[in-house]
Amino acid sequence: MSGYTNAVKEYVERYKAEVGSDALLDPHAVAEWAFRNGLHKPSVKTVIDAIATDIAQVFREEYRVDRLGRRYRAKHAATQKRGTQTLSLWADLDDPNAPHTHFVKSFAQRRLQIVGDCVQLATDVDVYNDKRCPTVPIQVPLDFTLDVMELQQAVKKVA
Repeated sequence: MSGYTNAVKEYVERYKAEVGSDALLDPHAVAEWAFRNGLHKPSVKTVIDAIATDIAQVFREEYRVDRLGRRYRAKHAATQKRGTQTLSLWADLDDPNAPHTHFVKSFAQRRLQIVGDCVQLATDVDVYNDKRCPTVPIQVPLDFTLDVMELQQAVKKVA
């Protein structure tokens, strides 16, 4: 683990000891407490990263409606390696100058994120069931075909 990670873990433990905890932690409350107590002093890079995160969130939340009434996400990200840096580059679906290859990569990366989330969810559920031995184990189906079809039909009915 990095020194930064260890420092964060240390002040999270201190926060729990000083503020008290019901086992539920709000990262914003911990961050505010750490900042107020001088335990976390953001660098210029940290501030720029926070602003960039806000910008990406605005991009992520921008939706439009097409001529058929379908609500779609306007901007899409794809990670790209440039030298030693990995960048998250965004393009607008309606921008005719945005390259097709960007969207191919973006959609493939989003699909891979969904698969990764499903693998982690399945692991988490399995571990929970193994540790807790509930009378009725939690089961989470991962075939979304019918869910997607159902939601698409609901959207078509509204439009």
